[in-house]
Amino acid sequence: MYALRKNKLTPKLFLWSVLLVLMAGFAGALQAQTPPASAATATPATAAPTPTLLAFDIEIQAPPVIQAYLQRHIELQRYRELGDLDASELARLLTAAERNVQDLLGTLGYFSPAIQLAAHDTPQNPKAARRVVITVQPGEPVKISDVTIEFTGPISQNDATQDQRTAIRATWALRQGMTFTQADWDGAKTQALRLLIGQRYPTGQILSSRADIDPDTKTARLSVTLDSGPAYRLGLMQISGTQRYDTQLVTRLARLPPGTDYSQNQMLEAQQRLSDSGFFDAVFVSLDTSGDPMAAPVLVQLREAKLQKIVLGVGASTDGGARLSMEHLHNKVPGIGWRAASKLSLDRATRSLGTELTAPPDDTGWRWVTSVLFQNQVAGSAEVNSQRYRAGRTQIGERIDRNYYLQYDRAKVSGAGVPATADALSANYAWTQRNFDLLPFPTSGYGLGAELGGGVTLGSSKEPYLRAQVRWLALWPLAGEQAGMRASMRSGRLATRAEGGMVLARTGADLPSTQLFLTGGDTSVRGYAYRSIGSELANGEIAAGRYLAVGSVEWQRPIVINDKLTDWESAVFLDAGAVADKPSALRAQVGVGAGVRWKSPVGPLQIDLAYGVATQRVRLHLSVGFTF
Repeated sequence: MYALRKNKLTPKLFLWSVLLVLMAGFAGALQAQTPPASAATATPATAAPTPTLLAFDIEIQAPPVIQAYLQRHIELQRYRELGDLDASELARLLTAAERNVQDLLGTLGYFSPAIQLAAHDTPQNPKAARRVVITVQPGEPVKISDVTIEFTGPISQNDATQDQRTAIRATWALRQGMTFTQADWDGAKTQALRLLIGQRYPTGQILSSRADIDPDTKTARLSVTLDSGPAYRLGLMQISGTQRYDTQLVTRLARLPPGTDYSQNQMLEAQQRLSDSGFFDAVFVSLDTSGDPMAAPVLVQLREAKLQKIVLGVGASTDGGARLSMEHLHNKVPGIGWRAASKLSLDRATRSLGTELTAPPDDTGWRWVTSVLFQNQVAGSAEVNSQRYRAGRTQIGERIDRNYYLQYDRAKVSGAGVPATADALSANYAWTQRNFDLLPFPTSGYGLGAELGGGVTLGSSKEPYLRAQVRWLALWPLAGEQAGMRASMRSGRLATRAEGGMVLARTGADLPSTQLFLTGGDTSVRGYAYRSIGSELANGEIAAGRYLAVGSVEWQRPIVINDKLTDWESAVFLDAGAVADKPSALRAQVGVGAGVRWKSPVGPLQIDLAYGVATQRVRLHLSVGFTF
């Protein structure tokens, strides 16, 4: 027997009691977390968990394309890990799976398939207790026998919209005789609706659509009715977000005059022009369809760019090697309100420093431009230090750019056999048309550029001269329109390029080398170094020449993986170019090769390996972006 005594609890005794309780709890926690000796010394083999046995695995016996499609989408895949699945439950799942397979085959255009499902025990399989075998004989796919596209609303009553109705019918993807699939059916309707709402009718919709499938005759009759809704015309702009710039600048850049028919492409182009102007960091252009369709307000929401910014750049190319650049932009120079853009660029072949001042556009889109450029450049066998001063006007349009200007050139050449220093003053006009379908990743279209100038040399003897240059690029899809967009993209395209130039002057005239021609490099004649093709002098040196001729043909073809188009393309090409001081002296230097293209976030990335026939050397060429 123990006798209990009542003792007085002093503060000192209380503190000791609390301390003992905490120590006991801490020791218990450690003991709970410490594994027993047997577990601590167990081998990895005894500690590893037993692998989970699947309820069944699936084997699909079907043509390869259908087999891959069913493997990805069949719902039966979701139940494979149910380890306690008994035979009756599996039988119910197989019944549902047969209906699921029929539905999936229907989306591919097979509406009369022969389907067999069977389950077998697999005691020798360490991963699954059973095997479900699905045998599919798809039969003949359903073919489209008839397509009817009808219109309701103002589009059906307006003769001016005949071209739009014709375009919707002409570009309908599912034509008579083609195999019906659900994906193509949905895509065809989406494309038709896009063409409807893209011009005049932004509130258009699909009123009804129907695909009547006859499994006996294996045919499909398709019908779609498009409701246009009212035609819309542009009203006044409602501009928000401007503080530093007036609304007149926005109106001139957007070029969306009130009273014109609504066009989604024109709205997107206006949004792109405002964004590319550099005055704004964020631009959103939309149409308010809640009011009068004949004067629908154009909503322009803007966030202005900073007044000044400095951009530091690091890059590389096979033409110039590693490159460093620094740009300074002032969007509104005090006193004149013009934009000033200055840039310093350094690479292996070129060192340059330049500044350009650009005025805001007037009502017709023309603006004044003045610039100065100092440059040190490797040109053929020589090194050229040059200066260029320019002043004129420029207009950037929807498809056509125009530019006329006065220009002073001064070039000092270090190579032997060419004039040491030459000066010239010229008046010039440049014209460029771009008619490509998609930028910056065009698949068809063409571009044409021409420059014409006349001037006089300013050396000891003043000699007149005439300078002309023409550039051309065309992309030719290899599949006709009747083959559909998908077939056209898979077939690829031919890219043909040509460039020519000439300078007419007296034989002894001292012309600045910057007014003459050189070629070779990533964007001209691949297989040769940058600007290494020129006029060969008597001492073997290469100098800029008075005549230029360049041509190229390239086959570009998308790379398809698992029957899917990727962002990569393959290319094979043949380039040829020549430079000389006389047309009769032009001798083509040829480059052949192959490469790949990638649709990168910053534009097309081009990687080419080319062989220069004249130099008998292989060169790697890298370039980014599409420019013309």
